[in-house]
Amino acid sequence: MADSILLNPVRKNSKRLPYYNSARFSRYSVEDEPSNLDEMPLMMSEEGFENDESDYQTLPRARVNQRRRGLGWFLLGGWKVLCGSCCDCLARCCRRKKELKARTVWLGCPEKCEEKYPKNAIKNQKYNIFTFVPGVLYQQFKFFLNLYFLVVACSQFVPSLKIGYLYTYWAPLGFVLAVTITREAVDEVRRYQRDKEMNSQLYSKLTVRGKVQVKSSDIQVGDLIIVDKNQRIPADMIFLRTSEKNGSCFIRTDQLDGETDWKLKVAVCCTQRLPAVGDLFSISSYVYAQRPQLDIHSFEGNFTREDADPQVHESLSIENTLWASTVVASGTVIGVVIYTGKETRSVLNTSSAKNKVGLLDLELNRLTKALFLAQVVLSIVMVAVQGFVGPWFRNLSRFVVLFSYIIPISLRVNLDMGKSAYGWMIMKDENIPGTVVRTSTIPEELGRLVYLLTDKTGTLTQNEMVFKRLHLGTVSYGTDTMDEIQSQIVQSYAQVTSQPSSTSGSTPSRKTQTSGPKVRKSVSSRIHEAVKAIALCHNVTPVYESHAIVNGETESAEADQDFSDDNRTYQASSPDEVELVRWTQSVGLTLVNRDLTSLQLKTPSGQIISFHILQIFPFTSESKRMGIIVRESTGDITFYMKGADVAMASIVQYNDWLEEECGNMAREGLRTLVVAKKSLSEEQYQDFENRYNQAKLSVHDRGLKVAAVVESLEREMELLCLTGVEDQLQADVRPTLELLRNAGIKIWMLTGDKLETATCIAKSSHLVSRSQDIHVFKPISSRGEAHLELNAFRRKHDCALVISGDSLEVCLRYYEHEFVELACQCPAVVCCRCSPTQKAQIVTLLKQHTANRTCAIGDGGNDVSMIQAADCGIGIEGKEGKQASLAADFSITQFKHIGRLLMVHGRNSYKRSAALGQFVMHRGMIISTMQAVFSSVFYFASVPLYQGFLMVGYATMYTMFPVFSLVLDQDVKPEMALLYPELYKDLTKGRSLSFKTFLIWVLISVYQGGILMYGALVLFESEFVHVVAISFTALILTELLMVALTIRTWHWLMVVAEFFSLGCYLASLAFLNEYFDLSFITTWPFLWKVSAITLVSCLPLYIIKYLKRKFSPPSYSKLSS
Repeated sequence: MADSILLNPVRKNSKRLPYYNSARFSRYSVEDEPSNLDEMPLMMSEEGFENDESDYQTLPRARVNQRRRGLGWFLLGGWKVLCGSCCDCLARCCRRKKELKARTVWLGCPEKCEEKYPKNAIKNQKYNIFTFVPGVLYQQFKFFLNLYFLVVACSQFVPSLKIGYLYTYWAPLGFVLAVTITREAVDEVRRYQRDKEMNSQLYSKLTVRGKVQVKSSDIQVGDLIIVDKNQRIPADMIFLRTSEKNGSCFIRTDQLDGETDWKLKVAVCCTQRLPAVGDLFSISSYVYAQRPQLDIHSFEGNFTREDADPQVHESLSIENTLWASTVVASGTVIGVVIYTGKETRSVLNTSSAKNKVGLLDLELNRLTKALFLAQVVLSIVMVAVQGFVGPWFRNLSRFVVLFSYIIPISLRVNLDMGKSAYGWMIMKDENIPGTVVRTSTIPEELGRLVYLLTDKTGTLTQNEMVFKRLHLGTVSYGTDTMDEIQSQIVQSYAQVTSQPSSTSGSTPSRKTQTSGPKVRKSVSSRIHEAVKAIALCHNVTPVYESHAIVNGETESAEADQDFSDDNRTYQASSPDEVELVRWTQSVGLTLVNRDLTSLQLKTPSGQIISFHILQIFPFTSESKRMGIIVRESTGDITFYMKGADVAMASIVQYNDWLEEECGNMAREGLRTLVVAKKSLSEEQYQDFENRYNQAKLSVHDRGLKVAAVVESLEREMELLCLTGVEDQLQADVRPTLELLRNAGIKIWMLTGDKLETATCIAKSSHLVSRSQDIHVFKPISSRGEAHLELNAFRRKHDCALVISGDSLEVCLRYYEHEFVELACQCPAVVCCRCSPTQKAQIVTLLKQHTANRTCAIGDGGNDVSMIQAADCGIGIEGKEGKQASLAADFSITQFKHIGRLLMVHGRNSYKRSAALGQFVMHRGMIISTMQAVFSSVFYFASVPLYQGFLMVGYATMYTMFPVFSLVLDQDVKPEMALLYPELYKDLTKGRSLSFKTFLIWVLISVYQGGILMYGALVLFESEFVHVVAISFTALILTELLMVALTIRTWHWLMVVAEFFSLGCYLASLAFLNEYFDLSFITTWPFLWKVSAITLVSCLPLYIIKYLKRKFSPPSYSKLSS
């Protein structure tokens, strides 16, 4: 239906790009759409599809979040937006970004560079020596709560405003600041040391005079750098030479793209062929490199040698590059530096860490502003009732300071200590061993999450493949019937070797199989062809570990050991390929050796068969297939190809089983590959080679031209087999994902892997349930295509979305708001082929458009940006190193631990902090109410009710321990929280701390403060000192009883805290002679008056709580009962 929409501006003059190049094209394309596309809305209703073209074009463009900007908008936060945009504008003017350009780099001649390039230094520090103190203080005092404390504390230096002792104001504030500054300083020093260690690593630099040692931070564009095995590559380089004879090497890229498999890199032929390393300076050559960009999977450039006759031109691609932060896994390499510092791929894909602030902290910040407003209004009322007589402004300021306890200074101290306690509890939980809390400021965020964005490889899966199925069309083999394949292979190669006339490597002669039935004969030869194709069509290289020769073994013994099965490991860029080659080894056909031009297989009988590699077409996300052309020892040339079923279906000859069997395997959660072959004549191959080499040298549209040449071969290929490989999931992934879904958390999977693989894992992990449809977003490269595809997607209901990074980029460029709105309605979203930056961008989009809390979880260096961008980042310590776990706020050892971390610890942290924060506020509001009543009774005098040690004791010794013991409270047992994850949904609504709950606490405080003060005034006898004694004792008892009222589950430490605080108060009465009359407080009248006032202030609240529990119990209490 979407295709029926007339979109002439889009379709006009548009040539249909080859299927697997459209996505790549989009990455570099400029906005070539006609201007009238700007007026094209994304239709959000069915009626629009019936409009004809003229109506369609004249509809107004969909506008997003357009609000009227008036005085109300300005006062309610508009001023912040305006100030922010002004600051951003100034910052942009001050530091204009230098435009990134393509460059020509002369080998070993940094001085020939046309421009100045950035220094190759790593810098992860937030501050420098001058900005540290101002920066940390700004981060603290940008919050209203802290700024308020500072202003009140400073007011005590003014004699006319002084209310109490200076230490009562400055000690808590100083303590908080000292802890914060110390923590930041320690983190900053650690970051500095890590940076210094990386920047001081020494590398060998080639010069005309020989090798010199140079620091990583001193490397320049144009330098020739030598990198040894297991050494980090310091900058982005072009691979010139290697110590390996085959002219290639392996690198580990786990800290760049998150993939644990080694990548094969190829040296530039021209420089690899030079007799000695020193000859690099005797030739005149340069590299032309495209401008620095984010994409780590592509590169286009040329290598030119000028002094040769004729000039040598070689095309450079991604396989000739060595990106910074990867590690050399084999041999020693020499490269020429093309990008340094900020322009390297790894730095361009890394976002800077931001200070994270929890939602609870922001909510408390809003409540303190409301309290401050109430405090100012109360002070104005006091002065107004006096009639604004005398120095009323001074009296107003004194009242503001008098009522400053309405926002208790201990609020921040209690909350920070509470957060540390939650962190300690998480790390001590035996059910989630190895969990580390790295950011102690946001444990409550774990209880408020709505979106979970997860990596795939190493997070949901173990990245360990197991071969499960081989399908030949008429017959299928599973794990229990692999021995049949093995016997067929042994038999077919035995027959080949038994015929002296037949040449090794050819298909077994059928004449020798006359004894068997006809069907068996054809199946046998098809198995042979399929296994041989799988053993040849790949990018796998066998690696042999060199062991020291013991007792002077002969060279021949060492040579034998080289090919022994125990000593061989396979390396490839894809674990699927490694598993396929391992499987061919298990059935008898073993890959024993490989270099750039040849490949050797060992038959079951031990015979070595050699194949000459003529061409390799590596796998790309656009083509979704890889191919190889080999020449056998007989001279026969065969083109083998394997790839995804969507790409191969149109390439292979007609068949009636492929689509159905692919669907069956996909439903089992297997990753499928279709294998095919085509025999080529010598003339066909020569013609192809000439056209292919010509296309590879072109500078413009190289990808399109090369693809077109290869496509000419990919016709009418013989379908050999279909393979099914399973990527094993991490332990308990399925129940954990189900638990999170039931808890109302929406899960998005963001992966750098292929679309087919990602879809497979989404199904096998039950991220997408079996009954759910999957909408695969087609590859798009323009606004018109995005428009049509979004409209097609909009009509789907309750289906999971699968989209590639390239298509996502186009959607976000033109239809950001509409795309996010549609995606958020999906039960699950899978984004494949995502760069690290795109992962972070998706997290940021969700935060901006939904205003919900996000959590990102990953295990590789490519997940760091996403983890840092999310409200709550969780890193898994896995095979891909510790980079993600070190950058995260929380580090766990297995994905399944996230269930307990959110359901139990997230719930407890949020509920406890909400109760603690509101109770500390209540403690301040009740004493401020008493102060207001006292002042109003005594002619509105700005005189403090309690002075000196009473106020300090009230906030610390007398009530601190019972109040802080609320961090041990829990409303639901951990087992119950995990059994009923639906309870988590209530937390995301934020009902534990809202204006409603806050107003209830305000009413309680006003009621209790009024009762305590009026009760003491009505019952006091002749002297004022008795008012203080009665009201203060009743206040302490009320607070202790209120803690008991708030607690839902008692802990023995809570009981100890209650009695310890009461004991402290009773013991201190003996020393407080200046406040209390000891002869009076030991009499019966004192005891009954205090008991009566306390009873009146607390008993009604206990009755209300009992009635509420009986007639309107919360959901969790129903379960626990």
